[in-house]
Amino acid sequence: MVKNIVFDIGNVLADFNIKEFLAQKGFDAPTIKRIIKASVLSPYWEQFERADITEEEAIAAFIGLDPEIEDALRKAYVNISGMLTVRDYAVSWIKDLKERGYKVFYLSNYSRKAYDECEDSLSFMEYMDGGMLSFQERMTKPNPAFYLRFLDRFSLKAEECVFIDDTEENVTAAKGLGFYGIVFTSYQDAVRELKTF
Repeated sequence: MVKNIVFDIGNVLADFNIKEFLAQKGFDAPTIKRIIKASVLSPYWEQFERADITEEEAIAAFIGLDPEIEDALRKAYVNISGMLTVRDYAVSWIKDLKERGYKVFYLSNYSRKAYDECEDSLSFMEYMDGGMLSFQERMTKPNPAFYLRFLDRFSLKAEECVFIDDTEENVTAAKGLGFYGIVFTSYQDAVRELKTF
């Protein structure tokens, strides 16, 4: 019997608006592509979300991958307020699930910088029963230990949890530990899939 709904945050409850965010900072499309390749798509991004490296170390690592755009990389990440924004359905969805008797949690890869500078993107947290962020735990999905620590922290059983994430690899990892899983593609589809549980 499902008792708990566990959410990823980025691209599920909050938009990760990286391209739009960089465009608003004045970068053209080719530069945006290079910034993303040197940062978000690099292995250093996950290390940064896991707090294995500092912000300064992350920026230096990004620059090392594409030294020609050092100034752009520094400008891009000096302040990331607005890079993540809460989705309009997030709070009402969580409130609805709570009213139906479910406990609602979050389990997400999230850097300290995003947590500090995109605070508005997490406005739904006050309605949830708790959760874990990667920078706080020094772990990232899809590491099974991250999910297991989450279950232990909140005294939950995997078979009583539905995990919702936009990354299939993360959902597969959760299913391997006994969670039910939904690969998030849209709010409407996720609501429909939840009804099957």
